[in-house]
Amino acid sequence: MTNLHRLIKEQNITVPELFFKQAEQYKVLLVKWNKIHNLTGAKTPAQIDDFIVDAITPITFLPPLKKAMDIGTGAGFPGMILAFALPNTHFTLVEPLSKRASFLQFVKADLGLQNVDVKALRAEQLPSEPYDLVTSRAVTDTQMLLKLSEPFCSNGTLLLFYKGEKVYDEIDESLDYTIIEAQSRHYLLIKR
Repeated sequence: MTNLHRLIKEQNITVPELFFKQAEQYKVLLVKWNKIHNLTGAKTPAQIDDFIVDAITPITFLPPLKKAMDIGTGAGFPGMILAFALPNTHFTLVEPLSKRASFLQFVKADLGLQNVDVKALRAEQLPSEPYDLVTSRAVTDTQMLLKLSEPFCSNGTLLLFYKGEKVYDEIDESLDYTIIEAQSRHYLLIKR
């Protein structure tokens, strides 16, 4: 059993069987590209495993989804990893930095992912279109994320922001929200 298998099992997360093959190939590519392009702070396979588990933990509380967008995907956290775990959900990964967007495009092609589109743009440059889920991790504060997400929301859209402990200082009490606490993460889930 790999470290990733063990971590996912410990968290009681259920993923498709193909997930582990995709995640292992992703890790190989990320380590290789990271040496040249410095895509993420996760440098070792163990650190990458922790980032992967952090990315997929929300599948334990998310409803079925058709369309999702990840704003500021970076090296793939959480959007690319969620796309592995939720193969029936179509993910639009928004990443303005060309070296990261190129990596995401390479992973998509290498793994033959049919449920992923990569947009090498800023969220503000995309046309307005409703999504079932909008995610973001380590991009900006909650108020700015709400503003960036607005063109992609319709009635019932879920916003999932991966936050730290400061989430309690950032939350607007008038919102319909839940904070799900994990070991080193606070998942802010807002219903529009």
